[in-house]
Amino acid sequence: MSVSIILGLQWGDEGKGKIVDLVAKDFEYVVRFNGGDNAGHTVIKGKEEFKLHLIPSGVFYPEKTKVIANGVVVNPETLVREMDAVEARGYHMKNLLVSSDAHIILPWHIIMDGGLEASGKIGTTKKGIGPAYSDKASRTYAIRAGDLLLSDNELKKKIEMIAEHKKKLFSAFGYPDFDTESVKSMVLEKAKRIRPHIADTQFMLNKAVAEKKSILLEGAQGALLDIDHGTFPYVTSSNTTAGAGSTGTGIPPHAIKRVIGIAKAYTTRVGEGPFPTELKEETGERIRKVGHEFGTTTGRPRRCG
Repeated sequence: MSVSIILGLQWGDEGKGKIVDLVAKDFEYVVRFNGGDNAGHTVIKGKEEFKLHLIPSGVFYPEKTKVIANGVVVNPETLVREMDAVEARGYHMKNLLVSSDAHIILPWHIIMDGGLEASGKIGTTKKGIGPAYSDKASRTYAIRAGDLLLSDNELKKKIEMIAEHKKKLFSAFGYPDFDTESVKSMVLEKAKRIRPHIADTQFMLNKAVAEKKSILLEGAQGALLDIDHGTFPYVTSSNTTAGAGSTGTGIPPHAIKRVIGIAKAYTTRVGEGPFPTELKEETGERIRKVGHEFGTTTGRPRRCG
């Protein structure tokens, strides 16, 4: 069996979650490789509806291994909330793995995101995604999932060091302050829940490739939102095209044998940015109502065309 990847061909919201859930039955692993809880994947089975933001689609297949890979930025509060919600519906999370190299979104990232959006409107979800990826690129002031395995004292020290830097930065830019003690308490609390799921997923996935296991890579957002290849600057903060399936998981490019692109019969986008075929009159409004085109993550009405 080979590795397949599912991507959005537009500005996201093409129905990828539905397609992933339909085809997941044929795969042993379902892997998220980019973005964070700015993604919104709605999966419906019978009368049950799941709105997932971090956990890979395929929740209706408890036997599948579900992976949040290294290319994802993880809000620990969102992750724990989703895990609890899925378990409350009778589906266990034993097979959920989080890459030790996935970066963690912290409250200061969300504050920064709001401040940046206010100063230059792009249409971000204000979930802290961009600032978390910025800290990943700058390296010094970042926390990864693997850091949640540190002792409580070591983890507290790391948070305190970064918080001190962020407070100086926030003061200079006039951003709202945050309470360091609250951040530490939240991270330590969520770490207890997440720790059993943290793993070296790059090694595990490459081992699965070598053993010819079937792997489905699930992309978030769409190709036109790619940080390099999309409608910059009105894009997301991660790569959303096929190459990210490799860098976001550690799986070598030659192992990805099939790329599946998902498109709707019409086009939508959320937030700012060019949209040459946008319909701002009666037809666009009808598409929005009939297609239930409102953001899974933000609830914002989608632009239709």
